[in-house]
Amino acid sequence: MPTPSMEDYLERIYKLIDEKGYARVSDIAEGLEVHPSSVTKMIQKLDKDNYLIYEKYRGLVLTSKGKKMGKRLVDRHQLLESFLTLIGVQEENIYRDVEGIEHHLSWDSITCIETLVEYFHRDPARMDELKGIREELETSE
Repeated sequence: MPTPSMEDYLERIYKLIDEKGYARVSDIAEGLEVHPSSVTKMIQKLDKDNYLIYEKYRGLVLTSKGKKMGKRLVDRHQLLESFLTLIGVQEENIYRDVEGIEHHLSWDSITCIETLVEYFHRDPARMDELKGIREELETSE
């Protein structure tokens, strides 16, 4: 199982490859706001753990294990953003909150959140009811 830091790198690498077709050390460093030397160390670790194949000066390629985990991490992030939006978290707080909680939830909790989000999305009336309840609570405070 990857560490939270490894997850951040895998998620970023997966997104870069999906968007650009490649992931450079400088792009990863910029996206994660870390030094390129830190990226190189982590890439070597991810290579050792078979999440990617790294050749110095040639770049990196995700293995099937790395692609699977990267997609899973990106999907988790998007799900948590959707969940926080659904429950009415202010947009300016969502990214920071997701970053704060995503590594601390079990995959079982993620599956339960996914079920709940799907439940509300299947019937727009439920979404309206949820919004109404939230507004009632806010006005009673």
